[in-house]
Amino acid sequence: MLTDRKYILARHWSNRELRRLAPLFTGDVVNVSGWDDRDKQGSHYARYFSNATSYQRTNYNGFRGFQGQPGEIPLDLTAPLADELKGRFDVVYNHTTLEHIFEVDAAFANLCALSRDVVIVVVPFSQVQHESESYGDYWRFTPSCMRKLFEKNGMTVVYESESPHKDAAIYLLYVASRHPERHAKVMPRHKPIKLAGTWIGASLLVSGIQFARHRARRLLGR
Repeated sequence: MLTDRKYILARHWSNRELRRLAPLFTGDVVNVSGWDDRDKQGSHYARYFSNATSYQRTNYNGFRGFQGQPGEIPLDLTAPLADELKGRFDVVYNHTTLEHIFEVDAAFANLCALSRDVVIVVVPFSQVQHESESYGDYWRFTPSCMRKLFEKNGMTVVYESESPHKDAAIYLLYVASRHPERHAKVMPRHKPIKLAGTWIGASLLVSGIQFARHRARRLLGR
């Protein structure tokens, strides 16, 4: 159960967020470094993007890497992006990959370069260090960092949220666009994250109140 809190709660939260966001987007969608596309809850992310025209995955070598499946694209996020992949997709989705790439600036730039419009990224703000023989664990991200990375790559944040669970990993979810005016009336209402992880180290009473407020704002779309 402790392991579940460390690793699963934040994933379940990000899946809930994606289930309500993904159907808002159409066109060509790609899950970057998405392994076999499983959401770790018995489904696949392709099902989330129910209004997509097409859906593909990219992977690289190593553990849970490229498998040579039909439609799977080999992609090293740290290498120069092939011309045929620049602006190839309408929506680029990436879940908890960037912390494992030391050349994070190059990887983030490639995520944005793949997209004609939208990039959806989930990153850890706080999480147990996790590594294997084929990948390291290098980075944690703040809201300020995410906004700056998108701005640096010519994109505007149109939605952001933070997982609320105490004593578990904290994920941040960001949606950014090259054409934010297209999404202004479609995206759920939200408030920019002022300070992430404010419940870290707080008493059970304080963290419980913060959790209740966070959940109420999310349910009300504020």
